[in-house]
Amino acid sequence: MTAPRAFIAGCAGFVLTPDERRFFAEAAPWGLILFRRNVETPEQVKALVAEFRAVVGRADAPVLIDQEGGRVQRLGPPHWPAYPPAGTFAALAEAGDAAAEGAARANAGTMADDLAALGINVDCVPCADLRLPEGHGIIGDRAYGAEPAQVARLARAVAEGMGARGVLPVLKHIPGHGRARADSHESLPVVETSRAELEATDFEAFRRLKDLPLGMTAHVVYTAIDPDAPATTSKRVIDEVIRGFIGFDGALMSDDLSMGALSGSLAERARASFAAGCDLALHCNGRMEEMVEVASHTPLLAGEAARRCAAALSWRPAAPVAAREESAAFSGMIAAS
Repeated sequence: MTAPRAFIAGCAGFVLTPDERRFFAEAAPWGLILFRRNVETPEQVKALVAEFRAVVGRADAPVLIDQEGGRVQRLGPPHWPAYPPAGTFAALAEAGDAAAEGAARANAGTMADDLAALGINVDCVPCADLRLPEGHGIIGDRAYGAEPAQVARLARAVAEGMGARGVLPVLKHIPGHGRARADSHESLPVVETSRAELEATDFEAFRRLKDLPLGMTAHVVYTAIDPDAPATTSKRVIDEVIRGFIGFDGALMSDDLSMGALSGSLAERARASFAAGCDLALHCNGRMEEMVEVASHTPLLAGEAARRCAAALSWRPAAPVAAREESAAFSGMIAAS
C-alpha cells in the first residue's frame, strides 16, 4: 500500500462529493477533520467517517474533530450533550476541589464515547495554553487555568480520559497561545515575553505533557526565539523549544494553514511548515482548490514523521484511568452546563 500523504484535510458537507472522493483517493491524506458543516445526525456522521476511510483504503485512517466543550464543540444538541468548557474544571481546581481532575477525566471519557460511536478516533484536546490577563479571548475559558502545574494536571486527565476510550488526544497550541494578544484565525500574534519567563510558564505546561502522542503548533511569533516566523513555520522554535526544551516527540501537526495569521500562498505555507519540522500539515476549510494546492506541496509520510505518526496511532495512556462509573457520576454537571 502506498504511504499516506502528510496532511489532514477537511470536506465541504455532510457527504463526500464525487470530486472529493476522487481527490482523497489520489492524494491519500493521512486524515480528515470534521466541523459543524459536516455534522447533521449521528447516522450521517458515522457514514461520512466510513466513506472517507473506504475511499483512502485505510480502516484506521485518523478522523479528527475539535470537541473541547464550551465554545468549541462541533457535536452538540439535540443529538449530543452541551459539554462544559475547560474553565469549569479550572474553577474547581482553583477552589481546592480534589475532584477536579477526576471530573475532567470523566467528562473527557464521556465525550470520547460520543466520538468513538461515530468512528472518530482523534479529538483536538487538551488545550494547554495558559489563561493570562493579557491574552486574547480566543483562549479564555478554553484554558485549564493560569498556572502551569494545574493546567498540566487537568490536561493530562483529559488526555487519559480520551485515550482510555480509544480516542487520541492532540496537545495544543504548542508551545503556547495564552499570551497572544490577537486571534490567530484573523491575524498574526506577536509575543515579546522573555525566553526565561516563557520557559517558566507557557512552555512549562507543555513540557509536563511532552509524552502525549499528537501536538498542534501555535501560529504565534515569540520574538525572544524567532522574531521573523511563527512557531508553525519556525525551525528554531520547533527545534529549540518544541523538540528541545519541551522535549515533545509526538507527531506534530500545523494549526490550520488557511488561518489569517499566516502569509503567502497555501503552497508556500505548506512548504514552510514542513521545512520548519512539522510532520503533518492541517488544512481545514474544505475548499477544493486550496486542498489541491496543499497536497501538491506535501510529501508522503516517511522517516521520522512516519515513525511518530505510527506511534501516535498505537498510543494508550500509561496512568490508571477512570472507570465508567466515574463518568456516570459526572453526568449531572454535563446536564447542568
